[in-house]
Amino acid sequence: MMINKSRIILLAGTVCLSASAFSQQKKELSFSEVYEKSPKDIINAIPVQRGWADDTHYIEYRPEGQQSKPYTVDVKTGNAVPSAPAQVNVATVTIKNRDIYYKDAQGTETRITNDTIEEKNPTLSPDGKLIAFTRNNDLYKADITGKNEIRYTTDGSDVIYNGWASWVYYEEILGRATRYKAFWWSPDSKRLAFMRFDDSQVPVFPIYNSSGQHGFLENTRYPKPGDKNPEVKMGIVNADREGIVWTDFNAKDDQYFGTPFWMADSKTLWMQWMNRDQNDLIIYSVTPTDGKKKVIYEEKQKTWIDWFDDMYFLKNGQGFILKSDKSGYGHFYYMDLNGKLKKQLTSGKWRVANLLMVDEKAQEIFFTARKEATTRFDLYRVSLKGGEPKRLTFGNYDHTISLSPNGSYFISNFSNLQTPPQTALLDKNGKIIRQLANSKGPEFSNYNLPETNLVYYKTRDGLELPMTVTLPLNFDASKKYPVWISIYGGPDAGTVYDRFKSPVGQNYWWAKEGVIQVAIDNRSAGHLGKTGMNYIYRQLGKYEIDDYVDAVNFLKTKGYVNENKVGITGGSFGGYITAMALTYAADVFTHGIANFSPTDWALYDTHYTERFMDTPQDNAEGYKITAPLTYAEKLKGTLRIVHGTMDDNVHMQNSIQLVNKLQDLNKHFEFMLYPGERHGFRGAKSRHSAQENTRFMYQYMLDKPLPAEFSNYWK
Repeated sequence: MMINKSRIILLAGTVCLSASAFSQQKKELSFSEVYEKSPKDIINAIPVQRGWADDTHYIEYRPEGQQSKPYTVDVKTGNAVPSAPAQVNVATVTIKNRDIYYKDAQGTETRITNDTIEEKNPTLSPDGKLIAFTRNNDLYKADITGKNEIRYTTDGSDVIYNGWASWVYYEEILGRATRYKAFWWSPDSKRLAFMRFDDSQVPVFPIYNSSGQHGFLENTRYPKPGDKNPEVKMGIVNADREGIVWTDFNAKDDQYFGTPFWMADSKTLWMQWMNRDQNDLIIYSVTPTDGKKKVIYEEKQKTWIDWFDDMYFLKNGQGFILKSDKSGYGHFYYMDLNGKLKKQLTSGKWRVANLLMVDEKAQEIFFTARKEATTRFDLYRVSLKGGEPKRLTFGNYDHTISLSPNGSYFISNFSNLQTPPQTALLDKNGKIIRQLANSKGPEFSNYNLPETNLVYYKTRDGLELPMTVTLPLNFDASKKYPVWISIYGGPDAGTVYDRFKSPVGQNYWWAKEGVIQVAIDNRSAGHLGKTGMNYIYRQLGKYEIDDYVDAVNFLKTKGYVNENKVGITGGSFGGYITAMALTYAADVFTHGIANFSPTDWALYDTHYTERFMDTPQDNAEGYKITAPLTYAEKLKGTLRIVHGTMDDNVHMQNSIQLVNKLQDLNKHFEFMLYPGERHGFRGAKSRHSAQENTRFMYQYMLDKPLPAEFSNYWK
C-alpha cells in the first residue's frame, strides 16, 4: 500500500521563493475553471466514511450519478454490500408546518402534534419511545404515537422560558448547536432535566427593522457587561407525570449554570455552577427526587475557567474522566465519584482535544491531541492506570478520526498543506490495514498551483507562533507584492493548521493575480494552551493585535512585501481585529474590511466579555485600551465597515458608534450596511458582499480594473 509519508518543512525563518521554469510551463486555471467548474482530475472527490455498522464494518458513501449511496464494508476483506436501512437510518423527529412529525428507521412517518402553535426542538428519548419539546416557552412530552401528551410547566411567557434558552445562554454557554434547547433526557428515559430562565430583569436591546411603511422594533433581552443576567433555575420532572423537583440553588444569586450531565445510571444529575467572575467552577451532584446537592469537584483559576465538556462516567461507579486546563494545558484526569483524583492520564506542554472512547474492559481511553505539533491532530491511546500515551496515527499529517464502536479499528482522513487528503484504515495499534482513498488526481502535477507553507514568527517577547503563507503563482522574489490577511483571532479559535487547502478555488485566483495570502494565529489561539490565553486576561485584543504586527513585520524582512498594501479582513472577532489593525496599528496595516465588528467590549454580552475582561466597573482601563474607538484618530488607511442592520449578536450599534467617532474626527472611511441581515449575510446579500470584496481587492490592493469576466459572472 502506498501512502506518502513525506516530511512537511517548517520554515522558521525563510519561505521557499523559487519558481522554476518547469512550473511556469505547467497549465494554469482560467476564470471559468476557478469560479464556475473546476477541471477534473486535479482534486477528486473521494468516498466518505460516515459511521460504523458494528465494530468490524464501516459505512461508506460512494458517488453514483448525482447521488451517493451507502455501502457496508468489511474491514478485514474490503468487501462491500449495499447498506441495510437499519444500518444507516435512525428514527427522527422534525418540525413541518409548525407541527412535530416522527419518522421511524424504516421511513414510516407519524404526525405527533396538530395545532396552531409551533413546537420547537423535538427530541427523542434515549429509548426512542418519547418526545420532549417546547411550546410557547413551556416544556412538554408526548409518545411516538402522538398520545399521552404531558405539559410539565405552565408559566411560559415572553420573559419566562422553560426548556428554551435565554439568548446569552444559547450564544455563550449551551451553544448555537442546541438551537435554544435547554432540556436533557436521562439515559434511562425516565426523567427530564430543564433550565427555567427569567429574563424580566435583563435589559432590552431594540433592533430596528426597516421593512414596510413604518418599520418595527425587535426587542431582545440582551445583557451587556455589568448588566443583570437572567435568573436561572434547574428543574427535574418524571417523564410519566406532572410535578417539578427544583434543584437546591437560589435563582437570585449572581451565577451561571453550564450544561448538566446525567450519570450513566440516571440516578444522579451533575450540574456545573460558576460565579459571575467565572474563576470558580463547582460540579454539584443533585438527587432527582428532592433536588438536594453536594459538592463533587471545585476548580479555581486566577483568570477564567471554561465549562467542562467530554465528561465521561464509567460504569459500576468506577469514576469519571474530566478534561481540565488547570495546569496551563488541557489534559485528562481520572476521578472517583467523590471528585478525588485517581490518576492524571496525560500531562505536558501540549493539549488533548476530544475523548473519543473509554474502553472500560481494557481500562484505556482513546483521544485526539495536538501533541506532535500544535498545528496537527493525532489519535492516541493511554491506560487508566497511567503511562505514556501511545500515538496511533502516523507521519507529519493532520488526522481526522472515525473510531469503531469497540475501538478495534479506526479510519483516518489525513493531509498536510502539501498533501491532498487521503484515507486509510488502521487497527487499534496503529497498523495500516489498507489505503481507502486518495483525492490527488492524475492532473494535479500538471497544473501550476499555489503552494501554502507553514511559517513560524516570533513575537516581541519571544513567543513562537504559526502562520500560513500562500505565495503568488510564478513568484519573483525581486518584486513587491500586496499582502492580504484573513483573520479571526478570538480566544482558543485558531485557524492555522497543517492541513490541505484546496488550490483550485478563489485562493487560486488571488495567487494568480499576484496577492500574498496569509493566515496568522496569535498567542491566545490555542497553540500555547491556556498558558497562552492567560496573557489576554483583562485586555482582550491588545496582545493579539501586537502579535499580528510582529507577524507582518517578520514578513516585511523577506523583501517581497509591498508595505503600502498590507490588507486585512475578518468577521465578528476578526472584524474587531481588522478595526484595531487600521486604528491602533495604523502604521502597519493599510487596508481592511471589518465585518460585523465589536468596536468596544462594553457593547457585547456579559458572559463572553466578562470571562476575559471582568466588568467595565472593575476594569475601566482595560475596556479603554482594547477599543478601536479609542484609536479612531489614528486611522489613515482605507477602512470599510460592514454590518447587518438586524445583527442580534454583535449589534450594529458597534459600527454606528465607530462611524460616529470617525465622522466627528473628519476621517475618510467606507460604510456598507445590509438591511435585515443578522450576524453574517445570506442569499443575495452574501453574493453582493462577496462581489464588493472583490471590487475592493482590485481597486485598492491590485490597482487595476475589475476583469470583465466578473461582471458577466455576477449577472
